[in-house]
Amino acid sequence: MKKFLMLGCAAMALTVGSAQADVVRVGIAAEPYPPFTAPDSAGNWVGWEVEIIDAVCAAAELECELTPTAWDGIIPALLSGRIDTIMASMSITEDRLQTIDFSDPYYNTPTVIVGQRDMEMDATPEGLSGMVIGVQVSTIHQTYAQTYFEEGSELRTYQTQDEANQDLASGRIDATQADSLALDDFLGTEAGACCEIKGTVAMDESILGSGVGAGVRKGDDELREALNAGIAAILADGTYDEITARYFATSIYGQ
Repeated sequence: MKKFLMLGCAAMALTVGSAQADVVRVGIAAEPYPPFTAPDSAGNWVGWEVEIIDAVCAAAELECELTPTAWDGIIPALLSGRIDTIMASMSITEDRLQTIDFSDPYYNTPTVIVGQRDMEMDATPEGLSGMVIGVQVSTIHQTYAQTYFEEGSELRTYQTQDEANQDLASGRIDATQADSLALDDFLGTEAGACCEIKGTVAMDESILGSGVGAGVRKGDDELREALNAGIAAILADGTYDEITARYFATSIYGQ
């Protein structure tokens, strides 16, 4: 993994951020994606990504408002102006860059296959041959599985990763593919005791992307630069590491 941020732009935070006078509507996925985003018992959104959004907006002096949006409609919501940026664990991919722009990455973690403990498999087309694999729709994981696993495996799609996890726990599918940290959270639950990480998929940056960034409309350079400055600022002053330590044992920024 490569570091893409230039910490020297941290000083831009106040200058660029102050130019953003309006409320910035930050699109997050409407469905839970712990430990990144999830509603608490009071209905408030909490999690690592929620705290990062708050910190980035504060550093860039942006007034931000979380706007939960269905994942499969989140890019259309951005393009139509219903939201101003997407900060929903969205990977920066060549395909998405044809439609929207991205900030610098703010995390980058591996993609893994999790499967039933009592089944022999690995994260390769051969190792998953004959298996039933669940993936979330409209994600890089669906695209990757269709590209590499569909020929020899049965793919099932789900509106949310949580639904795929539930079917995995109940034995209705054999495996699922998703971000390693999101699946770590599932494996730490009682339901997740059924399963284990079977391996990391082979990297294909054209599909899996170059890390997770904030999506903005093409040409919205002022907001993109403000978000870049906010990301750089929280990396430089230790806020990023402080937030991350509350959720993860190691850095997820990338190498």
